[in-house]
Amino acid sequence: MKKIYFPNKKKIMIKGATFSSLCANIKYKDRLDLALIFLEAGSIVTGVFTKSKTKAPSVILSKKVVKDSFKNEKEPIAIVINSGNANAFTGKEGTQAIEKVVSKVSEHLKISKSRILMASTGVIGEPLPYKKITDKIPVLIQNLSENQVLDCAKAIMTTDTYPKFKFKKFKIENNFISILGIAKGSGMIAPNMATMLSFIITDIKISYDILHKITSNLSDKTFNSITVDSDTSTSDMVLVSTTSNVNMKPIEQFSDRRIKIFSKNLELVMKKLALEIVKDGEGAKKLIEYQIVRALNDKSAKNIALSIANSPLVKTAIAGEDPNWGRIVMAIGKSGENIIQEKIKIYFGKYLITNNGKVYKKYNEKKAKEYMKKTNLLIKVDLGIGIGVAKVWGCDFTKDYIEINADYRS
Repeated sequence: MKKIYFPNKKKIMIKGATFSSLCANIKYKDRLDLALIFLEAGSIVTGVFTKSKTKAPSVILSKKVVKDSFKNEKEPIAIVINSGNANAFTGKEGTQAIEKVVSKVSEHLKISKSRILMASTGVIGEPLPYKKITDKIPVLIQNLSENQVLDCAKAIMTTDTYPKFKFKKFKIENNFISILGIAKGSGMIAPNMATMLSFIITDIKISYDILHKITSNLSDKTFNSITVDSDTSTSDMVLVSTTSNVNMKPIEQFSDRRIKIFSKNLELVMKKLALEIVKDGEGAKKLIEYQIVRALNDKSAKNIALSIANSPLVKTAIAGEDPNWGRIVMAIGKSGENIIQEKIKIYFGKYLITNNGKVYKKYNEKKAKEYMKKTNLLIKVDLGIGIGVAKVWGCDFTKDYIEINADYRS
């Protein structure tokens, strides 16, 4: 497991939020695989979810809770997360399993079922061994603590090689605001409103409508702009909640200038978590930023960026440190977007590769090969026909990815 630095636990607390995790042996033996996030009364939660047509019961449940979270702020919120089993495509039994877990949490926390969310990640199609979860609920609740968030980040991992965590503290006027986020994700990552699992908590006082709009907009720029393998999971969600614990005048109008400061810092947290997912892509060795500029429009730019980033031929060339720019040309063409070949300029880092519809006359293959040895790469495409721009982040495609996924259920 990659060594990762975490700040002092005492400095990363969110007032009004507690965390707990333990080993329930759901799939993995002797490792954390069950987590609970508890948010005090007055909290609200919003989120974005996978658009998969085979979404798991946990997604259906959590979407409903999110939609109604602002209606009953007098009660706390609980989020239960398990790893090792996605509880997707499991029929009525899957829904009943969720109901059993929610009922147990409701009973022991003494809160309404409508205030409990659940997230599951892991193998699809296998019945959720819910009794392993319900039997552990009393201990899970008993162990709730302000400083257990890092163990929660470990408990939600599947094929991840390290936990993903980010904490940010900043000032708005005379108030200090904190944002804390954890995420999991390594494979089956392709954006469609949400990617993998991420749980972000802040303490700012803000209305549900404004928090929801900010979350949706920023997800498109961060979690929805990464790809590992072009596959969208059944269970993906990003939940953003606030305990509303900061003693400040609430942000209730979209014209409030404080929104800009909050959004900027929330985006930093979300982008950090999103990039950690790409860096930890199954078998990945390289992080690539794809920049598209002067496309017909932003939507066209993003489609082209994803066409390149998701191409197995592009990804394998990068894994082999081969500056095979012809595969970039191919991926641009297959996107179906409007282009003019003669205007396309492709750059690897600072090196211009193509110009005037063909290879640049001063192109230096040796320098391009040397550049491809870097761990972090920039591939830029200037289409020269409009003002559309996009950024997408992806990784390479190595033999390790095949080995990890060939043995995933073993």
